Amino acid sequence: MVTLDQQTALEQAARKRIKDSHALDGDAGRLAHFYRGWASAYDLDVGRDGYCGPMVVAELAGAVQTAYLAKERAVITILDAGCGTGLLGVQLDRLGFRLIEGLDLSEEMAEKARQTHVYRHVRGGVDLNEPLSHYSSASYDITVCCGVLTLGHVRPEALRELARVTRPNGFVIASTRKSYAETACFEEEVRRLEHEGILAPTQRLKDGRYVAEEGAHYWVFQVPEHASAPTEDRS
Repeated sequence: MVTLDQQTALEQAARKRIKDSHALDGDAGRLAHFYRGWASAYDLDVGRDGYCGPMVVAELAGAVQTAYLAKERAVITILDAGCGTGLLGVQLDRLGFRLIEGLDLSEEMAEKARQTHVYRHVRGGVDLNEPLSHYSSASYDITVCCGVLTLGHVRPEALRELARVTRPNGFVIASTRKSYAETACFEEEVRRLEHEGILAPTQRLKDGRYVAEEGAHYWVFQVPEHASAPTEDRS
């Protein structure tokens, strides 16, 4: 039986690992190494920290499908960008989505996602700070991104590629920690993409629940029907 002191120590250790992950400056090598060692304990750690982001993003995807997309959930194509161990995929599957694909920088995290058996395919070794060269334009009805648009991980410019792989009139749904949104010029990038006709913000849930220590903003963007075609090379 775990004592109260032991439980507190476990929660503190989990929060330290989460905090440490935010100090990696988006360096793909350092992030991959960090998550290689964290993959086995990740779900327990974020669970101890009250992580509810995947549930919120999945529910938003469900609302978007009901309100805007004529197809049934079982045939809606979804890309889970930065899928980690598959927490979001499990929530999407719970809501009736069946055609889910995932990608993640960490092969070890991607393998955990495969073991959930809710994804058609999961590709590891994919850096969201780089062009998504393995993914064709306009491939998905909904692209979701939860937990990676955060400090030390993925830059706001990644939204451009997420929009590119999403079909016209499709949606990009993302979470951003409050601290990230305030320090990473995220809203500036959103305004830039809106001005260029690449993404149109349709909804924002401000200061929503995310983890115990910090809330998040949840964003719903639509790819305009006649969107300007984003370049596949951001170099």
